[in-house]
Amino acid sequence: MFLAVSLAPPVKAWHALILGGLVGLALGNPFTKQTAKMSKKLLQLAVILLGFGLTIGEVAEVGREAAVYTFVGISLTLALGYALNKVFRGDGVTAFLVTVGTSICGGSAIAAVAPVVHADDKQTGVSLATVFTLNAIGLLLFPLIGHWLNMEQGAFGVWAAMAIHDTSSVVGAASSYGEEALKIGTTVKLTRALWILPLALIAGFALKSKGQAKFPWFLLGFIAAAVLASVLPDERWLWGYEAGRRVLVVTIFLVGCGLTRDVVKRAGPRPMLLGVTLWIIVSVASLLAIRAGIVPT
Repeated sequence: MFLAVSLAPPVKAWHALILGGLVGLALGNPFTKQTAKMSKKLLQLAVILLGFGLTIGEVAEVGREAAVYTFVGISLTLALGYALNKVFRGDGVTAFLVTVGTSICGGSAIAAVAPVVHADDKQTGVSLATVFTLNAIGLLLFPLIGHWLNMEQGAFGVWAAMAIHDTSSVVGAASSYGEEALKIGTTVKLTRALWILPLALIAGFALKSKGQAKFPWFLLGFIAAAVLASVLPDERWLWGYEAGRRVLVVTIFLVGCGLTRDVVKRAGPRPMLLGVTLWIIVSVASLLAIRAGIVPT
């Protein structure tokens, strides 16, 4: 693993995803649980290290603005997901999990909310497979669209953070686009991820559930790194930031390895139809809002 990290700098995130996806689809992955756990831990480490590339002032400024439009976006996405499921007539719990994953932060949100809504293994697995498949597509597709539209890095960072599901794919797509896109995309995405806990609490209260959602503690590490870089400015902190980018590439490779034929098959037609429709609407609407100046960049 350390050797892979050391070789990661010349490899872009989308290269790592394609390579990992080829491994997963062609050869399969007998260690899906292990690679999923490892990629989650590495992503948390990468996010913390990326905090060294920002100042706490930048984090506060972007986060303050993002808190408003991420809340509005999440609320509208949840309402839209509910309405679309009435049309597609899918399983209510699975549809809710797919919608939560689309509106907040992909697999992390699904894993946090699933116990609260009493989702069984099949419902959780189907929703994760659906969101995971779309995640991989988003990481590859968004930078291409951004360049085609000549989007500025700040605008692309906000768009990726609002419309791509998982933090790993947001950071991966943003890192492929540029330094500023990576910094803004990471901050906005982490602000969006903070809504996991309030949503889980509301869902638990509505269902009178005793299930608990886990707070994403690594966000505090991201903020702590930004504080250190602000209070004790030193070029050596940039090594931490660069290390974060290297760890991210390894993370994206492991994410790609998890994209097996079984995962794609398990997604199923109705949840995938819901996920794709919801994702397209959210992506287009957020892009139009950014280009119209409704969402600041």
